[in-house]
Amino acid sequence: MSITVNVICFRGKKLSNGESPIMIRVCKDRKTKYKSLGISVKEELWDFDKNKPKPNCPNRDYILKIIIDKEAEYQKKILELKAENKDFTASTLITPKIKSRVKSVSEFCKDLIEEFKLSDKIGNAKVYNDLYTSLFKFTKNKLDIPFSHIDVDFLKDYEKWLRQKGCKDTSISLSFRTLRSLYNKAIAAKYAKRTSYPFEEFKVSKFYVKTEKRAVSKDVIKQIMELDLANESGYMNFSRDIFIFSYLCGGINLTDVANLKGSNIINDRLVYIRQKTGKKINIPLSEKAKAIILKYASKELSNKYLFPILNDETHKTEAQRYRRRKKVLRNVNKNLKDISKLIGVDTNITSYVARHSYATILKNSGVNIIQVDNPHQSAMGNSRYVKRLAVREVYPVEEQALVVCLWFTFAFLHRLSGRLVNLWCRFHHRFFGFSSRLNGSRFRNSIGILNDRCIRYHCCSFHFFLFLLCLLHGLFHRYALMHH
Repeated sequence: MSITVNVICFRGKKLSNGESPIMIRVCKDRKTKYKSLGISVKEELWDFDKNKPKPNCPNRDYILKIIIDKEAEYQKKILELKAENKDFTASTLITPKIKSRVKSVSEFCKDLIEEFKLSDKIGNAKVYNDLYTSLFKFTKNKLDIPFSHIDVDFLKDYEKWLRQKGCKDTSISLSFRTLRSLYNKAIAAKYAKRTSYPFEEFKVSKFYVKTEKRAVSKDVIKQIMELDLANESGYMNFSRDIFIFSYLCGGINLTDVANLKGSNIINDRLVYIRQKTGKKINIPLSEKAKAIILKYASKELSNKYLFPILNDETHKTEAQRYRRRKKVLRNVNKNLKDISKLIGVDTNITSYVARHSYATILKNSGVNIIQVDNPHQSAMGNSRYVKRLAVREVYPVEEQALVVCLWFTFAFLHRLSGRLVNLWCRFHHRFFGFSSRLNGSRFRNSIGILNDRCIRYHCCSFHFFLFLLCLLHGLFHRYALMHH
């Protein structure tokens, strides 16, 4: 039977970036198998008739090179198997038996960086590239070593070298966390052994340093809103507007602000996918937030960017968009620092302070915030981030105090009523229980019945007061929700 090998754009699957993966397809004996090439492309940039990227596709030459190399690789495999008269299927050709091979730290790290770049994960690529550069300098250009050479002694020497370079604990922590992640990925790819894993003994958590509080009070937020910037530059006003918009929209970060388009506004609500976590965010737009949008957005929102940060004609690739966002972020933070000086605040205000201030002000207002879907599962991450905010209950301070007072009052009255019932029954037993020999037994029975009825009345009063307490608590809870 004939066998065919070609590369296609698999439009039946959508990646998190909205693109479709490019896959190699092998057909033999009416069986078809697919394997991803690790790259993706938008459907409108792919020629499905010719099975190759269109001329206007970014990185077209690079993608074509990968396609040609992969097709040639599989054709070579087929010729070798046929020459040796070996049987094979589409599945065994796509996923051949893995041969044990040692891959150096340098090779694996560089391959991982390329994968991140092809997947448009520019931020991740930069983090691993920084690690590669640091390790390359530390080993004096001798990073062509197996992962088994990275042991506890290696890590201790690397830590000592970083400290001699003047690196702070936060930077050292990032380097070691990235190195640990690299080692874990190497284990998953069978290029490193779990038995040689050095991070069981060498704990990265020791580099944790509690960061300074990055939130400001509600009064500071109001000062920033009301600050007169008429005589300042347009970029200063833009930086203030971005900060206020972020605060009003649940602490949205600048990366997501830059990606916002008119299509993200649905029925006076802001609906978008957070780039960092891939989670869908749906929040209402206040009048102030709408005014900021109308100040910068074009009249025809449709599919245009809401803020003048990105431009489809200028920033075509993810790398270009990444550099642009970083540049704008630096300028915005620089202007926010100047704004903090104008209002006389010592706090170093940045764009991310809006996110922390949003969460902190909610908490200080009596809102219980639940942290869910948090990518920072470590203690260090949880202490700094609130990834998805959900209001559970609203209990103002005044309500809490009133509920406590009502509860103690009720408990005191309940205890007092119990004592009074007991004393009343004892009184009747003493003066009337043995008044006559003839009727004593019957009278004592009647007093017992009366005592039992009093106890029942006492229990009913307990439930009645409990009902009143719950009713009052519910009314105050309703009042608190209406005023938050």
